[in-house]
Amino acid sequence: MKSANTSVSMSPKENIKEYMKIIDLTHSISPNMPAYPGTEPPVFTTGCSIDDIGFLEKKITLYSHTGTHIDAPAHLIKGAKTLDLLPIEHFHGKAFLFNFENIKSQTINIKDLEPHRDTIKQIDFLLINTGWSQYWGCENYFSDYHILSLEAADWLSKFKLKGFGLDTISADEPDTQDFSVHKTFLRNDTVIIENLTNLDKLPCSQFNFSCFPLNFENADGSPIRAVAFTL
Repeated sequence: MKSANTSVSMSPKENIKEYMKIIDLTHSISPNMPAYPGTEPPVFTTGCSIDDIGFLEKKITLYSHTGTHIDAPAHLIKGAKTLDLLPIEHFHGKAFLFNFENIKSQTINIKDLEPHRDTIKQIDFLLINTGWSQYWGCENYFSDYHILSLEAADWLSKFKLKGFGLDTISADEPDTQDFSVHKTFLRNDTVIIENLTNLDKLPCSQFNFSCFPLNFENADGSPIRAVAFTL
C-alpha cells in the first residue's frame, strides 16, 4: 500500500514544460485590421455555414504581407530566395530583445547597438521594441516610427542573423523609394519580421523565438504566428 506522502519525481524536461511561458507576439487578422498603405485589408467570406450545409468554413482573401508577417529576400530582390526555399530551422532560434522604447531619438544607430555586440554574436534573431505597437489601429501607426539607420543595418548584417524583427509597419521610413534597410538584410537571407506586438510583455531579454510562415510556393512573404518561449 502506497504512503500518502509519496512524491512523484519529474524529469528535467517536465520541469521545463511546467515553468515555460509562451508569449504571443502576433496581431490578430481581421477584416478591419490596419494594412500597409496601398494594400487591401483581408476579406472574410462565409463559404459554408452550419445552418445551410452542416459545417462552418470561411474563405479568406489576403495579401502575403498582412499583419505580423515575414519578408522574404525575394520580396525586394529579383531572383533571391522565397520563404519556401529557406530551411524550416531558419524560422526558429535564440532571440534577443533590444528595448528602444524610452530612447528619444527616432533613429537607432550603431552606438545604440554596440554595447550588445557580444550578445548579438550568439543569437539568431534580434527583435526591437520601440513601443510603437500601442498605435496599432491608429493613423499615426504609419508614420514617425523608429527605424534603423542604414549604417546600423549594415553593421548588423555582419552578424549573419536569421531574422530581424520590430513592432512597426516597416523596417524603412514611410516615404522610402529604394527600401535600403530591407535590402541590406535580405541580401544576406536575413528575413524581416514586421508588425510584432506584446514585446513589452516579455519578462526577459533573451529567449527562444519562432516565426513560422505558411508553407506555400514562391512565397515572397507570409503572415506568421510569432511566439516567444521564456522560462
